[in-house]
Amino acid sequence: MTENPEQEYVADASTDDPTTDDMLVETDVSESVDSSGPTMSANTVVRAENVDVWYNDEQALQDISLEIPENQVTAMIGPSGCGKSTFLRCINRMNDLIDAARVEGDLYLRGKNVYDDDVDPVALRRRVGMVFQSPNPFPKSIYDNVAYGLKIQNKDGDYDEIVETSLKRAALWDEVKDRLDESGLELSGGQQQRLCIARAIAPDPEVILMDEPASALDPVATSQIEDLISELAEEYTVVIVTHNMQQAARISNKTAVFLTGGELVEFDDTEKIFENPESQRVEDYITGKFG
Repeated sequence: MTENPEQEYVADASTDDPTTDDMLVETDVSESVDSSGPTMSANTVVRAENVDVWYNDEQALQDISLEIPENQVTAMIGPSGCGKSTFLRCINRMNDLIDAARVEGDLYLRGKNVYDDDVDPVALRRRVGMVFQSPNPFPKSIYDNVAYGLKIQNKDGDYDEIVETSLKRAALWDEVKDRLDESGLELSGGQQQRLCIARAIAPDPEVILMDEPASALDPVATSQIEDLISELAEEYTVVIVTHNMQQAARISNKTAVFLTGGELVEFDDTEKIFENPESQRVEDYITGKFG
């Protein structure tokens, strides 16, 4: 990953317009399930089938299959090194940026395999935004941080309105509406992360990936991020990686439990995972017997 946050952002491409022509033609993930794709539940946005990932000769994920539902929060939990973040980055092909990474299997967005040869990864990331573990605002004004992606893709529209709406969705508008010309770097850590969320949703992506978005924040800022995630799921499909099992229990609808060796051991409704899991290994992990 590049050290330049703007370059990282372009690689992430979470600001790009999901309705541009190259998305429709080159990637075609905006279409519904095609004749060559699998049959999916009506509200499934992302489907993984037998996904394996290697870093050189080390296997990081083993035979992952699951369906991520629309307009819900799906949490991925498990001990460090179990492959949670690796799977998250498969969804928008961020693993392509790692030379040692190799992905096998099928991963569909709205019925289109995102690893097909005709898929442009940059165009894909216009549909699938990402928020990273540590806040990474640009050394620009608050306004320009949110509008950055709109500008680099020459998107039409009322930027003032889009910036305001995005900041409101990120629960940050009331705190910064009189400071839009100030640097985003002057905000607190929690405010910076909400600014990054506003930047990610400004182009209105379909899916938002969050890789431990509250791990570096204090309890008050963490609570604000959790409330925001629940609100975002009303309009977006949210997939979050977290080490905090209580956080997953509080905010998610579905939970996937990854355990050592890159194995998805159980995936079900969050309430069932935490109250009555099928797997003894999951119960042992949830109750703190290991991990």
